[in-house]
Amino acid sequence: MRPPLALYVHWPFCVTKCPYCDFNSHVRAGVDEAAWTAALLADLAHEAALLPGHRLTSIFFGGGTPSLMPTATVAALIDAACRYWPADPDIEITLEANPSSVEAARFAGFAAAGVNRLSLGVQALDDAALKLLGRPHDLAQGLAALDVAQAQFPRVSFDLIYDRPGMTEPLWEAELARALAFGTDHLSLYQLTIEPGTRFAALHAKGQIILPDADTSANLFALTRQMTAAAGFAAYETSNHARLGAESRHNIAYWTYSDYVGIGPGAHGRRLGRASERLKKPEPWLAQIRELGHGIATDPALTPTERATEALVMGLRLAAGINREWFHHQTGTPLESATDGTRIAALVAAGLIEATPTYLRLTPPGQPLVDAILREIAA
Repeated sequence: MRPPLALYVHWPFCVTKCPYCDFNSHVRAGVDEAAWTAALLADLAHEAALLPGHRLTSIFFGGGTPSLMPTATVAALIDAACRYWPADPDIEITLEANPSSVEAARFAGFAAAGVNRLSLGVQALDDAALKLLGRPHDLAQGLAALDVAQAQFPRVSFDLIYDRPGMTEPLWEAELARALAFGTDHLSLYQLTIEPGTRFAALHAKGQIILPDADTSANLFALTRQMTAAAGFAAYETSNHARLGAESRHNIAYWTYSDYVGIGPGAHGRRLGRASERLKKPEPWLAQIRELGHGIATDPALTPTERATEALVMGLRLAAGINREWFHHQTGTPLESATDGTRIAALVAAGLIEATPTYLRLTPPGQPLVDAILREIAA
């Protein structure tokens, strides 16, 4: 059986830069669509030449705002990828979208191109919150786009950001209840974080943005778990909730440390024991494609320690945790060698981690503390 492979395609352009966003996104007055299509296809061909004989399980168009991509570009990339690698009969092809009316009008074209899962950046069900978050759509546009998406795609997910300034448990309870009633099979629910270098970071430093306190944040996280579970959405990862069988197969490839290819500006990949990273800025990436035929900035081999650390960081976010046998197979390192046993024992005693001969996973009280726990246990 051919080894599985996931493909990530990064479209770096947005209409505006959201003040909380630290992703590799850029605002440009215009984009040469023909040049970008050719460049992405060249970057893809370079990776395909390195990885013959794999089996393609998923494609994910992320950004930036990939719903700004020409539908013909999306179709060309899907066709090329499926020529290079035999695709699973039920391959998952996801495209991230913003809910503006212009982008929603393209949904039928994306579906015709082969996209079968849409991830919609609704982000809030409140106009004041959307304005605070700097979103270029209002609630009416968000709900209209969701209706169009559900009519066009067999699988639809949407994102919400909670733990926003001024948010209380009753406010989030009402918003989440409304979200759960829309009938999608997947929700990504993220607590707002202040990322360095963003406009929110500057405002937060000046005291102009104040997030809920730690106790409120913990209560909001617990409320999220309680309500999604009651509605039949399992929290299969720290921030991702799905009905049975509707989990994002592409993202699970990351979290289980499977091989994946990343093309486009700033895209990362993990394949053949190496960590590829593309040039981040769109213009230098495009120039290097023309010169060298690929956009790779760095492509170092990963040491066993690096592989083990990455697999630990990704795998512990899953509700199922880390299977010890799987970890050893994926990284070549026993889980015991990648973790601090004394600290794990202390966290087990504190009720934050479960450790058995088969697996290591966070308990429900430990799940909202995943980042802090990872800092504690990494050897």
